Amino acid sequence: MSTGRKSAAVFRFSRPGAMPHVWLLPLLWTCAFGMWGLARQNSVWRDEAATWQVAQRSTADIWHMLGNIDVVHGLYYLLMHVLFECFGPSTTTLRMPSVLATAVAAVCVAVIGRRLAGAWAGLAGAMTLGLLPAVQFYLQEGRPYALVAAGAGISTLLLVTAIQRRVPARHWVAYGIAVLLMGLLNWLSLMILTAHLVTLLWSRASRAVLVRWAVAAGCATVGVLPLIVFSSGQSTQVSWIPPLTWHMLIGPGVLLAIGGVCALPDRARTGRLSAAAVGLPLLGLPQLGLVALSLVQPLFLDRYVLYSMLGLALLIGAAVGAAVRAAAPRFPAASGWILPVVLAVAMSALLPQSLAKRSPGSRVDDVLAVASDVRHLKRTGNAVLFVPAARRDTESVSPDAFAGLRDIALMESPERSGTLKGVEAAPDRIRAAMLAERRILLVTDVPRVARPVTAARDRVKTQVLREYFTPVADEQIRGRRVTVYERRAPRR
Repeated sequence: MSTGRKSAAVFRFSRPGAMPHVWLLPLLWTCAFGMWGLARQNSVWRDEAATWQVAQRSTADIWHMLGNIDVVHGLYYLLMHVLFECFGPSTTTLRMPSVLATAVAAVCVAVIGRRLAGAWAGLAGAMTLGLLPAVQFYLQEGRPYALVAAGAGISTLLLVTAIQRRVPARHWVAYGIAVLLMGLLNWLSLMILTAHLVTLLWSRASRAVLVRWAVAAGCATVGVLPLIVFSSGQSTQVSWIPPLTWHMLIGPGVLLAIGGVCALPDRARTGRLSAAAVGLPLLGLPQLGLVALSLVQPLFLDRYVLYSMLGLALLIGAAVGAAVRAAAPRFPAASGWILPVVLAVAMSALLPQSLAKRSPGSRVDDVLAVASDVRHLKRTGNAVLFVPAARRDTESVSPDAFAGLRDIALMESPERSGTLKGVEAAPDRIRAAMLAERRILLVTDVPRVARPVTAARDRVKTQVLREYFTPVADEQIRGRRVTVYERRAPRR
């Protein structure tokens, strides 16, 4: 093929209408990337353990629990309950929804990028999404954040379609439903509406489009409002999040800088729908909105705005697409290798992180590994204690490992009490129960990740063990610890 023909082929491939199935490769790529090391050596950490134990409860028990705690994740828990009922509890069932949701998000990035900046941009952005470190972490996480990202991709694609061409009313209904589901999975995701509004204004959408968007966005917000109001009564769940400090802003600042640099080749102008007009607001406004909210109530966790990574991926894709277009006239053959080379370099550079995020050590603890230690350390009839009480999640996820042990501090089970950790007896009753035992297993955190003991019940547990018992065995694995205590002989 002559140079002119090669150049023409590259230009045809770069046009927005070229390669209609540009989404297929990112779909397969993201699924394969998600399936790689999915089980993490059969490890499950504390956040995923919450999903695991709640998903195995009955629907009535889940509703009972949501009245007390974790109502913000209610829709997700009900979804996982259905999946656990259909496919059984396993790490694959726990994490596959996140893998598939991230693949959906990648498909949306591919289609948006192709429409706004060409096929190379769509392909590059979609394949970049799964490589981003934050996305790699939650790509294999049994929590709802990847599902929110999928909703962000779908709603943004629907918005772009509505700006580009006239759409029927059912299109806006679909948009409202997508935003509503996002909000029900995590109401902080409603900050995407500010990003969409900026995109509409930036592209100078018609008044009719603005009105229809406002109606759809308003209906979705009203639908999520009861959840926002009700969950405010459970704000103690996020009381552990530290206050915002300046060093927490370094990460968002770096992301915004990368996004801004990648947007430069797009030469975005007001009045034109472009990758920058969609990507920059989607990347920046959720990050800035979370910072603003954290000044009032500490909420700064990157997973709450994971969906903003779609904006970054779109901008990176647009930059790669611009590079291909710039190189094509002079280097038509070499321009087709730009994306493969960029991906190869990125994968090589990120390989240590990719391997780390697929290892059990990537999470703060492992509730399944410590259950194995309990199995070989226990003796039938022994007592067991948990410090703090939230470490009872090991028993909830692996009840067979605790068969034959007596939970002497527990007064009401997590299921009956509608909680994640159950209700424990008063400190004096716990003390009396402990003093009646000869051998006690304590499940707790390793010192590296343990928080200071502050609850009265936990202080009593540790004090009685220190004064009246002697440790005879101790196992520490992946953030959790099991110590066997035996009663000391009374002094003569």
